[in-house]
Amino acid sequence: MKDQEYYFHQTPFDLCKDIISNIPLNPDDILLEPFAGEGNFYNNFPEQLEKHRCEIEDGLDFRDFDYEGTNVNTIITNPPFRIDNKNAFFDILLFFAKIRHIKNMYILCSAICFESLTPIRMFKLNEAGIYLNKITCVNVKKWRGRYYICYFSRIYNDSFDYYLRIY
Repeated sequence: MKDQEYYFHQTPFDLCKDIISNIPLNPDDILLEPFAGEGNFYNNFPEQLEKHRCEIEDGLDFRDFDYEGTNVNTIITNPPFRIDNKNAFFDILLFFAKIRHIKNMYILCSAICFESLTPIRMFKLNEAGIYLNKITCVNVKKWRGRYYICYFSRIYNDSFDYYLRIY
C-alpha cells in the first residue's frame, strides 16, 4: 500500500543520481532495480543501457522476474528492510548471489542491515561466488542515520575478511 510510510522510505532522487554517477557502467551492462519504489534509481539509469525494474506495489515481485531471459548482470537497489516481518537483507543478497550471470550488486542499506552480515553469512555469500568489494558511507537526513552503499561482485577480494569462530 502506497501510504505515508511507503513514500518516507523512498531513496532520495539526488542520492540515487550520485550513486549511479559513481558506478563504472559498461555498454553491455543490463541493469535491474528490483525494489524500484517510485523509480528514483531506475529513472537515473543511463538511457543507452538496457534496464528493468520490479516493484511489489505495482504487482512486479523481484522473485518472479525473468532473470534467465533478460540476462541482467547488474543490480542497483535499496531493498526493503523487512519482508514477511523479518530482516530480509541477507536473504535478498543470497537470492541474487545464486543467479550466476549477476556480476555486480550495488546495495544501499542501513547500519542494521549491514550489521546483519555476520561472518557465517559472509562465508555463505562467498560460497555463492559473490564478494564484498567496496563500502561507501552516506548520510540520509530524513532517515536519521548512516547508510552504506555495498558493492558486491564476482571478483574475489581479500580486503574484507572474517573469523568464523564464535568467541
